[in-house]
Amino acid sequence: MWATITQAPGAVKVILLGVLVNRLTGFLTIFLALLLYARGYSAAQTAVVVGLYGAGTVLSYLVGGPLAAALGTRTVTVVSLACSAVLLAVLLALSDFALVATTVTLAGVASQLYWPASVTMLSDLTPQHRQVMIQAMYRFAVNVGSAAAPLLGFALYRLDRDYTYVLLAQALFGLGYAVLARAVLPRRDPVRDPPPVTHRRRRGGHYAAVLADRRFVLFLIAGFFSTAVYTQYLATLPLDIAASGLPVFWYSAAVSLNGILVILFELPLTKLSQRLPVRPVVIATFALVGLGMATYGLPLVPVVVVTGTLLWTLGEMIGGPRVFAYPAVAAPMALKPYYISAFQFTFGLAGAVGQTVGVSLFAALGHRVWPFLALGSALAVLFAFVALRPRGAEPH
Repeated sequence: MWATITQAPGAVKVILLGVLVNRLTGFLTIFLALLLYARGYSAAQTAVVVGLYGAGTVLSYLVGGPLAAALGTRTVTVVSLACSAVLLAVLLALSDFALVATTVTLAGVASQLYWPASVTMLSDLTPQHRQVMIQAMYRFAVNVGSAAAPLLGFALYRLDRDYTYVLLAQALFGLGYAVLARAVLPRRDPVRDPPPVTHRRRRGGHYAAVLADRRFVLFLIAGFFSTAVYTQYLATLPLDIAASGLPVFWYSAAVSLNGILVILFELPLTKLSQRLPVRPVVIATFALVGLGMATYGLPLVPVVVVTGTLLWTLGEMIGGPRVFAYPAVAAPMALKPYYISAFQFTFGLAGAVGQTVGVSLFAALGHRVWPFLALGSALAVLFAFVALRPRGAEPH
């Protein structure tokens, strides 16, 4: 672990720092609904704007890779963060609902546009045998930033109780990182060989070539199902805990337990799991996520909540970095930005769809929803088993 970070180029360290800063100051994602409520918008209007912001972020994952391939990672990163900073500053001055909704949507696109580009550069600048560990460090930065962001955002909110400092802080940090990225990140990405002739002739461009890789498509489907199940801890679990009469403390404890364990133990576990073939590691991850969610289907008492959370957290720690590293490993060099964008788009879409479906099923089935949700993980295991047949050398 120490060798991976100390021997990494300066650009890799800057990217990891940028991920941490982005998550640490991602206040709009956390406080958007509260900000709109404080401005007097109705619940229906708030739901529309929050949905548009989510749609903008998912769209950004799909277009971020192609933009990075066309313009370069450094350019996309700087433009993404600078535009996001400007849009956040503009949002402070707006009151018209249509303008607010439009600005928030554009901010959603701009704020996440650089993610596929940054992951692509992170992979390009890292030796093949360290791809999994660098993804573990990437996830570590994401998790630490996400854990601390609500506390920092609340501290800023207390300064004026108007969310002005919250948005300005996010804008200034983003602008500061844009300046740093322009100064440190390589001006040019590695030269990529043109796609094979069969890919160039295929209608629909580079994404058509990605879709032609049937095993990678199966991997995306597996990841979609697993992520859709995984996100139930954010949507269905709190509803079920509230309906069961358990104190909300137990939901807070479960989420905190997950965050603490992932931050403390994912990197050490990755040092061990990266030595294993990718197929059993990913299958174990998907299976443990499903088993953890199925555990919530038992009579909902505190020990069940804790046990279920421990199971799916173990799966996340064992295989999360392998899952996130796989698109860059599986992709031909010429198509790496597109493989990474396709994966991040699928991941974001699964989170949105999974929570919506989970809440809808809970409304219809109540506590009986968990075995049905766990079936999604069974499908993920099945698709991963087929998708991850050996296809050449794997990273360690």
